[in-house]
Amino acid sequence: MARNRSLSEVLSEIVAGIAECQNIVLARIWLTDMGDLCESCRFRTECPDKTRCLHLVASAGNPIDGKSDYSRLDGAFKRFPLGVRKIGHVGKTGEPLLMPGLQGEEKWIAEPDWIREQDVNTIAAQPLVFHGETLGVLAIFDTGILGEPDFEWLRVFADHAAVTIANARAFEEIEYLKARLEEENDYLRQEVSEALGSNDIIGSSPGLTKVLQQTQLVAPTEAAALVTGESGTGKELIARAIHENSPRKSRALIKVNCGAIPDTLFESEFFGHMKGAFTGAMKDKPGKFELADGGTIFLDEIGEIPLAMQSKLLRVLQEGEVERIGDTRTRKVNVRIIAATNRDLLKEVEAGRFRQDLFYRLSVFPIDIPPLRKRPEDIAPLAMHFITQTARRMNRPSPRVTQSTMKQLVAHDWPGNVRELQNAVERAVILSQGGPVRFELPELQKTDPAALRPAPAAGKFLTRDELKQRERESIIAALRESGGKIFGNGGAAELLAMKPTTLASRIKKLGIDKSTV
Repeated sequence: MARNRSLSEVLSEIVAGIAECQNIVLARIWLTDMGDLCESCRFRTECPDKTRCLHLVASAGNPIDGKSDYSRLDGAFKRFPLGVRKIGHVGKTGEPLLMPGLQGEEKWIAEPDWIREQDVNTIAAQPLVFHGETLGVLAIFDTGILGEPDFEWLRVFADHAAVTIANARAFEEIEYLKARLEEENDYLRQEVSEALGSNDIIGSSPGLTKVLQQTQLVAPTEAAALVTGESGTGKELIARAIHENSPRKSRALIKVNCGAIPDTLFESEFFGHMKGAFTGAMKDKPGKFELADGGTIFLDEIGEIPLAMQSKLLRVLQEGEVERIGDTRTRKVNVRIIAATNRDLLKEVEAGRFRQDLFYRLSVFPIDIPPLRKRPEDIAPLAMHFITQTARRMNRPSPRVTQSTMKQLVAHDWPGNVRELQNAVERAVILSQGGPVRFELPELQKTDPAALRPAPAAGKFLTRDELKQRERESIIAALRESGGKIFGNGGAAELLAMKPTTLASRIKKLGIDKSTV
């Protein structure tokens, strides 16, 4: 035991070693931990305090029938309230228990039939005490009649076991802190790298001003925030602004891109895992929620979380507890949640792809960021900011921007929002070669699907909404003709004589659902 640093392995070795002794029917260890299964616990009506109880963490034995699995930890006695029944009394008081000469008829025995069937004559339990603290209870069920010398040996063994358990816990805590420090250092390096660029929120349009006012209102609170908006509008910047203006700003802001995590790895990424929990788990690893303890976790693309994982996430939000894969203990975490999505989560709820209770838990304070095309006042200052930033990063003088070029930028639709603008600026600065910047922006009017329609009769004009409706009808007709295919031969883009990427952005902007076409 003393050579082993893994708590789960230490516990298994203790009970397995005892089970090898003569006359042992069952050996078990319960450790004190937080109350967690109170509603299903068989002793719930007797429990005086539901905050802490004894958790069954190790079990081994020798059933008479040779078939029963005595290593199971999910049976009827997986929890004992402190102070309740014999085992609970040992856990609460720290007083040992020796009861030889059992008949199986005693009223306090919870399972008298099992006692008689297994021919148990003695129950003995010793508290696992380390530095004056009772960690739990070690109990044995024996077919022999144990006396005081046997009980003393069990006391000696329990003392050694308590020290070994405490040491294993200490080693695990050290490994956890090391892993957390490594992860936090990675995040800090990433934060510094991003800080060398710019995370400033640029703009003064009414839409952006409203967003910033909402950010200032929610930041000092502990409320969960849901940031919505199209891709590229700057949802992460708003999440960062909330964190940096909150009481948690001294701790980490942990970012998780939910759309980039494979379904099979969600639980490990969110809650962590223990060494050996699955193939490839070479060491203990804390999850993102543990790393964010005391700080903020930003769940980007929250709508991408699988439905099966949403219930586990909801439990963490409600209980403030996480359990690593392969671990026997739960860990308390104090985390603020900021989520973001470019999806309509209410529609996802209606479609059964997102849990309604999780949606309400996340959207205590919703913030919607308007797209760049709805705040043209912000395009010019953003473009100048990106030009200066890009030129400095490339060690070049900032190129000149003409009024006609700026008008071109403001007139562009920017389906990719701020991210598209930033990319366009960087490309233009690279190509400027010391001259004025020029932007190679697609002229959407040349590929406007509405242009494929017959011209209106002389004297009849179409409003902007009518033009959009015609464009929408044309795209839907092309999608139906191509069977929903956009790219390649016979695709809707080819039928409309458009670039596939341009058509995809128009479909998104016009809110066309391909699945209903």
